[in-house]
Amino acid sequence: MRGIRSLNNIPKRCYAAARRSQALTEPLSVRKPTTPAAPLPPQNVQVSKLPNGLVIASLENYSPMSSVGVFVKAGSRYETVENQGVSHVMRLAANLTNKDASGFKLCRSVEALGGSMSVTSSRETTVYAAECMRDHLDSLMEFLVSVTSAQEFRPWEVNDLTPRVKIDKALAQQCPQIGVIEKLHEAAYKNTLSNSLYCPDHMVGRISSDQLQSFVESNFITGRMALVGLGVKHSVLRQVAEGLLSTRSGAGAPVAKAVYRGGELRIQNNDQLVHSLIASEGGVSGSAEANAFSVLQRILGAGPHVKRGANITSKLSQGIAKATTQPFDATAFNASYTDSGLFGIYTIAQAHSSGEVIKAAIAQIQSVAKGNVSDADVSRAKNQVKAEYLMSLESSESLLEEIGTQALTTAAYQLPDSVLQAVDAVTHDDVVKAANKFMNGKKTMAASGYLSNTPFLDEL
Repeated sequence: MRGIRSLNNIPKRCYAAARRSQALTEPLSVRKPTTPAAPLPPQNVQVSKLPNGLVIASLENYSPMSSVGVFVKAGSRYETVENQGVSHVMRLAANLTNKDASGFKLCRSVEALGGSMSVTSSRETTVYAAECMRDHLDSLMEFLVSVTSAQEFRPWEVNDLTPRVKIDKALAQQCPQIGVIEKLHEAAYKNTLSNSLYCPDHMVGRISSDQLQSFVESNFITGRMALVGLGVKHSVLRQVAEGLLSTRSGAGAPVAKAVYRGGELRIQNNDQLVHSLIASEGGVSGSAEANAFSVLQRILGAGPHVKRGANITSKLSQGIAKATTQPFDATAFNASYTDSGLFGIYTIAQAHSSGEVIKAAIAQIQSVAKGNVSDADVSRAKNQVKAEYLMSLESSESLLEEIGTQALTTAAYQLPDSVLQAVDAVTHDDVVKAANKFMNGKKTMAASGYLSNTPFLDEL
């Protein structure tokens, strides 16, 4: 057998048969050239509202991937003193056993479909989003509906969430930015928006199944929900909404309005980098004043536009660099809600130079309030606002969030052209007026770090 070579080593020769028909340069007569199918016409966002108050919005973009989201007015602002932290636990309890499927079945079934599900929450909304191939959307929708309308909250499973709540809080506490923003809201408002996105220490492990179920029955109702889809027909969403999502109908209790008060909270530790945030009441989301604050934010500086680059067009960076030679970082802060808003400056500096950095940053806003801003600066800032908005819509996640937020808040959708026109309508005087509102308004301050050289609010 030593003389027999392996079959893989036997040399092979391939020969092509001679072509006896027409020349190779001539097309085949038996095949007719095919014309490509005409592209489907683009669709506009469709929005409708059912008699029970549920809002449905869809955009058929003919994508092979479909995205669906259930938007609920169930953020932390809807918590009470008795159930503080319930929205945080709700976010972690999305994959627990419900009336239709166990947690194990839910996880394995979504994976088998090649899909994904996620839950995010803010101070105003909780969003349950799912994404999969268009062919499997019907199956994934069933699991999404069961997660949002058939919660069960078994006590032993809820108790098992306590370590995850602690981990979430520990990770958040390691980030000074999160801590300062949370303290800013706590100091700025008397109610609603003062509630933290994270469960308070005294409520960790004390959120019961009954409290979770009560929160669901009060907030997960058709009058406070919106069903949004990308790459799905509007009729399909409407059918799902009329059938499966109509188990809890109603408008819900009236929502308390946020009351701005101003104040100061300081987190003293040994960190040599001081994070400080000084703000006053800003514009309501969707208003012309909010657009003016957005333009003012870009004039002052909203972060570098080139990776690892310097924000050379930032008024804050230019002004602070003249006042100190110490390293620093300064950006404008802007947050808008349905009934209030916050606008201010966020600075990071060494502990020994934090005071001069903060005062130099405020001096720049004061300069804008006096009219020391050119039309070229305003035009550049408006271009940045429009570009950032349009680029965000290129992502399916951001587009779903934009459509869902508008549908949940106004039961309508504003086309991008209208948004751009609203930004273009911001004038030089509007920007100056927004800066004056910050300077003359009641201030709120939150700071974290070694604060021996950080001024108090009444010293600014």
